[in-house]
Amino acid sequence: MSHQDTATAHTPEGQEPTGGADRPAPPARSRGAALSGWIITIALNVVAPIITYNLLRDHGWSEFAALLVSGVWPVLDSVVHVAWRRRLDEFALVTLVFLVITAVVSLVGAHSARALLIKDSGVTGLFGLLCLATLLAPRPLMFYFGRKFATDGTPESTAWWNGLWQYPDFRRTMITMTAVWGVAYCLEAVVRVALVLVLSTDTMVVLSPVLIYVVLGALATWTAMYGKRARLRGEERARAAAAAQATA
Repeated sequence: MSHQDTATAHTPEGQEPTGGADRPAPPARSRGAALSGWIITIALNVVAPIITYNLLRDHGWSEFAALLVSGVWPVLDSVVHVAWRRRLDEFALVTLVFLVITAVVSLVGAHSARALLIKDSGVTGLFGLLCLATLLAPRPLMFYFGRKFATDGTPESTAWWNGLWQYPDFRRTMITMTAVWGVAYCLEAVVRVALVLVLSTDTMVVLSPVLIYVVLGALATWTAMYGKRARLRGEERARAAAAAQATA
């Protein structure tokens, strides 16, 4: 029996799952696989682009060319994760689409390092708008992002995460998270564009990826805290409902 079937089996016939104490426990997660994924992501999205940019600048490359070449590393990050998990999930697909958009936008319009940084900030804002747009979709974007970071990519953990969608509390939590991330990244894009206009390119090459991950870290911390509170509230409601049924 799958995790989703197990969750459904605990739900009385004709009654929608309420979430909480009857939810299936997550399968054992490989901490080594999760840690390796984060190390590769940070190395290829932050460390490698900064080192590449500075090395190329030291060898006489222009700011625009060095910035464009250093952007190849995030593409490699997506390729590594797809090869590692041997499937193109929704997270990887969204990432690749945005990398293609970034590359196309980078080659259109003014060819300067400052313009490239502004365009990159615009793509971040586009991500925020995408989050808000998926609120109208069957499942919001944070459902797929949550699945990437809350599981280790195995079929068992993926099935467990997919099975949680049947719970109203879980759906409400994913929708709220998606709305908060969308608004936050729209604001982050506005701030980064303003910084690009007032700071030097060399400063922004270092500051831009750092700012991205500072915002990501803040959102991840808030997401973990909010998710924990939502889970505890769901468990309390489930226990209260069970007590009320027992009394009746």
